[in-house]
Amino acid sequence: MPGFEIFGDEERRQVQDVLDSGVLFRYGFDAARQGQWKAQIFERELAARMGVAHCHLCSSGTAALSIALAVCGVGAGDEVIVPPFTFVATFEAILTAGAVPVFAEIDETLCLDPGAIEAALTPRTKAVMAVHMCGAMARIDEIKTVCDRKGLLLIEDSCQSIGASFQGKALGTFGQMGCYSFDPVKTITCGEGGAVVTDDAQRHALAHAYADHGHDHIGNDRGAEGHPIIGYNYRISELNAAVGVAQLRKLDTILATQRTHKAAIRDAMAAYPQVRFRCLPDPAGDSATFLSFMLPDAERARHTARALNAAGVDGCFYWYDNNWHYLRQWQHLKQMHVAAKLPAQLYDYCPNYSRVALPRSDAIIGRTISMQIKLSWRPEQLQARIAAVRQVLGEMAQG
Repeated sequence: MPGFEIFGDEERRQVQDVLDSGVLFRYGFDAARQGQWKAQIFERELAARMGVAHCHLCSSGTAALSIALAVCGVGAGDEVIVPPFTFVATFEAILTAGAVPVFAEIDETLCLDPGAIEAALTPRTKAVMAVHMCGAMARIDEIKTVCDRKGLLLIEDSCQSIGASFQGKALGTFGQMGCYSFDPVKTITCGEGGAVVTDDAQRHALAHAYADHGHDHIGNDRGAEGHPIIGYNYRISELNAAVGVAQLRKLDTILATQRTHKAAIRDAMAAYPQVRFRCLPDPAGDSATFLSFMLPDAERARHTARALNAAGVDGCFYWYDNNWHYLRQWQHLKQMHVAAKLPAQLYDYCPNYSRVALPRSDAIIGRTISMQIKLSWRPEQLQARIAAVRQVLGEMAQG
């Protein structure tokens, strides 16, 4: 990852088709576009690849999350259980819907612990948003079982894990809605873009409308369209979709390359007893965008991450100190109740996130490093990387 590492003539040809037509907007201008409907092509091919009935493209992964919540009827006062290790867009979309994020512990999958869901339930709980972090899966079968038993909606944030699967089934296809991102650093990219997938025709129709100001898209050239619902502008452009068409067709090559590179580094690291690898419920379904591993304690993990980056092993993330991906550093969320000047009696409805305590998640993330796996490494670069990793880990073992 990311897909921009292998931009080529395929992307250029798809974009040129759009430029030749002169129609950059995904709707209307039927005659002028000369048969070019890149968003529709991407949607059909992505739905087929994910094994679902329906797909709708949108402007970003964040937009996809907002669309999924709206389509599933999640709104004011509803609680949505989420993990504390995710990108900020996950809880931002929930807050934007007027709903309340409720954080529950992760396990060593680096994803939501199915056993922690029940403890987070209240009478206001409406949904669980399972996030498949760093290219691999949560215990999604167990999470789905809990949701089905409790009558909860299951929305999958698979923005970091397109191409990954669990027991042969694509991540993002276990719940009512699945969400993907195609931003600049994702496995496949449109520059900016996202998608929602579902097997429910009614939810798909709502998503299609909601993402385009409520248009029902019945009729040609938009002239006959109605507005059955209120929506927003979450549309993708034909230019972005065109890039995505070419990128999606490279997904198998991307996954194969990532898996080969990751396996080589993982095999070298397995010789060091201080290293413990992330738990993967289905190793065969890993998209291999990251190699995540744990050290014995936070001090050694932080030091090792710095040493790896200093040794030229770039793209090693120590999430515990990261501003974007872990609750510990989300000061804007923790200060929200202060900025909003909420009266004390509303804290039960709008939690004071500065008081959230998730010790098991802290212990896991505090020991974890994730190493980005790139597509563009040449064989000699991969071997140099492995040598640098061995040197750092060897020095750590001796020290």
